[in-house]
Amino acid sequence: MRSPDRFPRPAVLALVLLLAGGLASAACRGRSAAPGAAAPDRDYPIRPVAFTEVRLTDAFWAPRLETNRTVSVPYALRLIEETGRVDNFRKAAHLMTGPTIGRRFNDSDVFKAMEAAAYTLRLHPDPALEKTLDDLVALIGRAQEPDGYLYTTRTADPARPAAGAGPERWSNLRVSHELYNVGHMYEAAVAHFQATGKRTFLAIAEKNAGLLLRTFGTGPGQRHGFPGHQEIEIGLAKLYRATGNSAYLDLARFFLDERGRYFGGERHAPGDPFALYDSDEYLQNHRPVLEQDQAVGHAVRAMYMYSGLADVAALGGYPGYVAAIDRLWLDVAGRKQYLTGGIGARSGSEAFGDAYELPNAEAYAETCAAIGNALWNYRLFLLHGESKYMDVFERVLYNGLLSGVSLSGDRFFYQNPLESAGGYQRSPWFEVSCCPPNMTRFLPSLPGYVYATRDDVVFVNLFIAGSGRVALPGRTVVLTQETRYPWDGTVVMTVAPDRPGPFELAVRIPGWARGQAMPAGLYRFLDAGAGEPVLKVDGQTVALDLSDGYARIRREWKTGETIELALPMPVRRVVAADAVAEDAGRVALQRGPVVFSVEGVDNGDRVFDLVLGDGVPLSAGFRPDLLDGVVVISGEAAAVSKTAAGKTVESPRPFLAIPYYAWANRGGGQMLVWLPRTSAAVRPPKRLDMKVD
Repeated sequence: MRSPDRFPRPAVLALVLLLAGGLASAACRGRSAAPGAAAPDRDYPIRPVAFTEVRLTDAFWAPRLETNRTVSVPYALRLIEETGRVDNFRKAAHLMTGPTIGRRFNDSDVFKAMEAAAYTLRLHPDPALEKTLDDLVALIGRAQEPDGYLYTTRTADPARPAAGAGPERWSNLRVSHELYNVGHMYEAAVAHFQATGKRTFLAIAEKNAGLLLRTFGTGPGQRHGFPGHQEIEIGLAKLYRATGNSAYLDLARFFLDERGRYFGGERHAPGDPFALYDSDEYLQNHRPVLEQDQAVGHAVRAMYMYSGLADVAALGGYPGYVAAIDRLWLDVAGRKQYLTGGIGARSGSEAFGDAYELPNAEAYAETCAAIGNALWNYRLFLLHGESKYMDVFERVLYNGLLSGVSLSGDRFFYQNPLESAGGYQRSPWFEVSCCPPNMTRFLPSLPGYVYATRDDVVFVNLFIAGSGRVALPGRTVVLTQETRYPWDGTVVMTVAPDRPGPFELAVRIPGWARGQAMPAGLYRFLDAGAGEPVLKVDGQTVALDLSDGYARIRREWKTGETIELALPMPVRRVVAADAVAEDAGRVALQRGPVVFSVEGVDNGDRVFDLVLGDGVPLSAGFRPDLLDGVVVISGEAAAVSKTAAGKTVESPRPFLAIPYYAWANRGGGQMLVWLPRTSAAVRPPKRLDMKVD
């Protein structure tokens, strides 16, 4: 097995948090590792500030996190019961009889819902919720086989497991999701330990991981193999952080390095529903991971693999992995990413397309893929400290990720297209329901992405009102933000160190405020900006000392000193690179980090007739009465129609655009992100079947 060269061994970096939910959910203070566990010898050079150390109070995110806590998390826990997912564990534990219900990967939905509940419990102690979790943990322990194996569909009915499970253990890893499921279980177990201090779930995870250590590897009698759906690598890295057992990290590396060396499974007959798994590109098995330079195949699997590569690289010291994901990032950001930050162009395979293949109506842009894209970019920031990764993170966050959940918190999108002919509505749940619990576990972790540190530098990555407690060498600093972002570009920060002294604040200046629509040049602004960012320290304007996209302010700080950042937020027109044929002759609207869409309910359900010429004046205003309070963009477009003689006629028509994330909260009408700039670019709507089961 080929192994990349190791990084030089740096000084120990003890992170306050564990990388969770894919990444940044923090450990509780005092519970960052199991008793006796050693801190990792290596880690990301930049350290996130734990989500437990940051409190959000703003009008945009605080209500959403509260909706997630009071609506979405209880809803997910109820739905995993009502849909039989928890009953599958009861059947595996022989507390119920009958075949398991649903797909071979349904166990993972239970684990993700539990992880979300654990994060919520950490922020808001709740004895009833804690008991619900403890009861589920006890049930999972009873469903686990004596040697640690945990896969309910096989344990409950070994002779007739769910389709794709394979006839025996590990016999169909390309399809079975055996390793994917327990990877999510490891994440949930660590989150439960962090939230409660109880080792019960962690012990179940370690028992299962012990079985994997005995089963897979290069030793005598061990199996070669790799998971068809990546996730185990992230879970093993998490388990290593919590326990200090480096064998878990080595196993994660083993699974990564197994890819691209052999087929690893049975072939399927043409027409078999699992024939897609015969494609090595679909599973990112077409090349060894160190040689991959183009994002191919199933988008969620790719994001989880790239995130696993980053974790193992940072924790194990493998620069070859970093070089690989750097190449892959250039391919995704420069050729395969939607303006909303969504990824995955092909609905039939939930996969990346070719370079610049970015259809709008057919866009799959799965919610899970958006979450994975955000988490991968955050890891790249922790590795490199460059703001371009946080620019992508922010774009995904306010657009292609947030669109995945309704304002009410109990309706969801699986696909997030950039165009709809009408009829596509949010769903209360899905048969394949990975996205709802994935959203519920991501949102509580959001405070953990606001600040990060490296030595005596504090990175301010997101602009959200609230306060954060940041530990630096020799001092603790409380940072408070006041802002109406993303609707207003003014951010006032108050600095309060527990004792005066020197340190550096690195404040991200978003690419969109510096004339860059998106890193890597896939999209650009059509119009000139209006004004430059202005930075003031204690009321005095200072020059922007930019490095890697951050304004650096190093000085002797005293309590009560302020930083004021003013980011101009004009309405911007965005055009795609010429190679993106789908968007030729079209324009999208963006203001600050928010991408806008034109929805039928506001525009007479004839949005496909609209033409937005380059010279049309546009205005923006806040509407507190609309969609829980949003900025809207308005202007006078042209409506295109045909005369009886077939002549094209344009007539003035007012139009209104809303934030893309908020569409389909008032029904399933028409929607467009990319508007024609001339009548020649007008095209009829495409009617497609979307995942609304």
